[in-house]
Formats: sequence, C-alpha cells, structure tokens
Amino acid sequence: MIKIKVDTHTHTNVSAHAFSTLEENLAAAAKIGLEGIAMTNHGPDLGDGAVWFHFKSARHLPRWINGVRLFPGAEVDIMDTDGRLDIEDKYLKDLEIVIASFHTPCFKENSPACDVTKAWLNVMENENVDILGHMGDGRYMCDYEAVVKKAKEKGKIIEINNHSFKVRAGSRENCRTIAQLCKKYSVPVVLSTDAHFSAEVGVVPNSIALLEDINFPEELILNTSLKKLCDYLNIEV
Repeated sequence: MIKIKVDTHTHTNVSAHAFSTLEENLAAAAKIGLEGIAMTNHGPDLGDGAVWFHFKSARHLPRWINGVRLFPGAEVDIMDTDGRLDIEDKYLKDLEIVIASFHTPCFKENSPACDVTKAWLNVMENENVDILGHMGDGRYMCDYEAVVKKAKEKGKIIEINNHSFKVRAGSRENCRTIAQLCKKYSVPVVLSTDAHFSAEVGVVPNSIALLEDINFPEELILNTSLKKLCDYLNIEV
C-alpha cells in the first residue's frame, strides 16, 4: 500500500480560511510519523493570503522542528495566460517548494481550455515553480496531455490533491486522466492534502485509492520518501 512520508501542500492560519498554526501542523505530522511537511501559504492576490515578507522571512525558519523536516514554500496563483504569478521570483527563489495553481479570484473560472493550457505551459518556463497544483479542478479544464508532456520536458511535478476530491467538481475523473498520462510519460507526482486544518495533515486516502486503482508505479510518487523528494528537488535533507 502507498504511504506518503512528506506532505507537500499545507496551509497555516496566516490565511483566514485556514485554521491551524504552523506548530500545530508540525505536531500533527510528527504524531502520524511524517518525515516532513511543506508550509505553502497562498500569496497576496488571493485576498486573504500572506504578504510578500511572509515568504521572504520563511527562508529563515529552522529546517528541522521536533524531528520533522520543514520545507518553506508557497502556493502561488497563476494570474494570466503569460504565466505571471502573484509572488515575485526574487522571493520564490529562496523557497524550497513552490506550487502554482489556479483560483477564481485571480484567473477567471471556466476560461477557454486553450487559455488555461497556455497559462500552464508558460508557468512551467519559470524555474522557481516545482509543482503544478490541483490540475484536476473542473473549473480550469485544459489539454492535459500537452501539459503533462511539458511537465516531463521541464522536470515539473504533478500534484494529486486529496482535498480536491471533496471541494473541486470533476476532480476525481480529471485526476484519473492526469495520473494515467503521468504514468504513460513517466512524470513524477506527489500526493498532498492541501490541509487547511491540522487534522488533515498527511491524510490522502482519495489520492492513494486513485493511484492504486490504475497501478501507478510507486517509483514515480516522490513523497513516499523524504530522501526521494529532496533528491529530485536537489535540496538538502
């Protein structure tokens, strides 16, 4: 059975729509035996996201807290088809895990698939972006094959977001299609919680069930091991 050891997508109450502190998330991770978590708060353009100096300061946090590896990171919003992000590269370059994703305040939902595809393709030109976040969101349909093939070319990681199965319509079916394409093109994935509350940290049953159902190769799941993830991202354990 697949078991993750690092949660690559968690939020703290720096944002009003999340409900736990960083310390509470770390304690929850330690309790269930995770080796690491990423703190990936939203940027300023979401509305209640963190201001720029949150991300500038995050790089100074300890990397190990109570036996859990902390990855300072961000979930940045894609703002337009050119792939512009809501946090400047000069702050992103010092973070260890950067997820790019779509949210309705920043990019119009149900935009033409060609526009969403163009945005993803341009985002992947940014060397600071590591992970494409919750791609299965039915409000942002795109040419999945084109995006996955570009991810392979650029060494990007695709996220299978457990939270999406509950809150983003169409995600289960779309994520299945995306995962099958990742399997076809040998594109690495991470299974993440997108946790907005500490009890959610590290809990990804929907993502696991999906990948097990399609016999997805475990060697392509990067966050089943802290070392595997760090090696891929070329960062220190």
